[in-house]
Amino acid sequence: MIMSRIEAPRDHDTGTLLDQLLTGLPAEAVLTDPDITVSYANDMASFCPSGTPAVVVLPRTVEQVQHVLRVATELRVPVVPQGARTGLSGAANASEGCIVLSLTRMDRILEISPVDRIAVVEPGVVNATLSRAVNEHGLYYPPDPSSWEMCTIGGNIGTASGGLCCVKYGVTAEYVLGLDVVLADGRLMSTGRRTAKGVAGYDLTRLFVGSEGSLGIVVKAILALKPRPPQQLVLAAEFGSAAAACDAVCRIMAGGHVPSLLELMDRTTVKAVNDLAHMGLPETTEALLLAAFDTADPGADLAAVGALCEAAGATGVVPAEDAAESELLLQARRLSLTALEAVKGTTMIDDVCVPRSRLGEMLEGVERIAEKYRLTIGVCAHAGDGNTHPTVCFDAQDPDESRRARESFDEIMALGLELGGTITGEHGVGVLKKEWLAREIGPVGVEMQRAVKAAFDPLGILNPGKLF
Repeated sequence: MIMSRIEAPRDHDTGTLLDQLLTGLPAEAVLTDPDITVSYANDMASFCPSGTPAVVVLPRTVEQVQHVLRVATELRVPVVPQGARTGLSGAANASEGCIVLSLTRMDRILEISPVDRIAVVEPGVVNATLSRAVNEHGLYYPPDPSSWEMCTIGGNIGTASGGLCCVKYGVTAEYVLGLDVVLADGRLMSTGRRTAKGVAGYDLTRLFVGSEGSLGIVVKAILALKPRPPQQLVLAAEFGSAAAACDAVCRIMAGGHVPSLLELMDRTTVKAVNDLAHMGLPETTEALLLAAFDTADPGADLAAVGALCEAAGATGVVPAEDAAESELLLQARRLSLTALEAVKGTTMIDDVCVPRSRLGEMLEGVERIAEKYRLTIGVCAHAGDGNTHPTVCFDAQDPDESRRARESFDEIMALGLELGGTITGEHGVGVLKKEWLAREIGPVGVEMQRAVKAAFDPLGILNPGKLF
């Protein structure tokens, strides 16, 4: 139900806010029914508090976003930008009494240029929609988060998201050339460029990527594209230990190979996938490594990598012969998180990233933590770039198990820092990892980041309570 300014429940402050919003927005863009607005309170993270939004606004134009920010500044009302709410850190969680600014209706692909190899898009464009659209022009947009069928480009930019192909093609930040951003006071600013090169001034574009909506609202993005690569072929290698699989990863990367995908699943994850999908993976598998190449001769690349896996102690190496076989081999990896969720019903998904050379120590440490807290913790990883996803399985209805889950999650982050890593490789900080961001960057780092925040948002109305 969309409520008009007359139907909406209102106290004096809420009434003033609605009145001013509706001077520049159509009634259908303003949601106040609490049964509806409550559905905008959270993203997909566990253990992240959220407030009740005063109103949800769904703009379609840049001018409407500017109007919302001007009203918010005048009335000192916090604004929480949102995309598809597929995030895993609480970055999109509502603040009490805030304006939730959902950008999902700003979903136009404005331009695809094969000559300039760019796409110009609004923030609500779904990642998979963009990928398919540019493919029709023989082009490729590489960033591919696991939620790519639902997540939006604006959300990807806000959290600097990654994906399976990052080992070869890099993360979202490497594809954002320029942005149009509405600042906290409603002014519109353009950053970056649409040219292949450009170094004019500070790189404000990169500053906004990963800022989780705390510095401004992205309303347009210029994205770099690549030529569409050949169809990739996949190899699966089974190992008798996680250490052997991590050794294979190190050999592959040290050997100068550039796989388009290099993914690892530990024994807990393999078992969960077997239990869910009956894929027939050997019960003796302690770790499964998947490697892919999209080169001109992927078969030769797979053969070379297969030999390195065998040298590292692989008990079985299975290269795909065609795209159909490759897709079958990738099914297990794609089912990982669904399978782990089925173990207990609730999961906390970490995304600690460590140097590749420390990947084996990370997996061994997670196993010790699982034993210490008497929990099932499966690890799937973007092994090629050291980005691990320890996934804590627990019963959310069991208070003691929930406590142990949260404590184990924190211990995993501490382990990552001890190994020279970072608390987040692609999910962002949000609410979930605020304390850990401060530990990672230190007091001077926090001071400087707060100074940047104050320069862009002096009233502190943009996504308050996130990051630090």
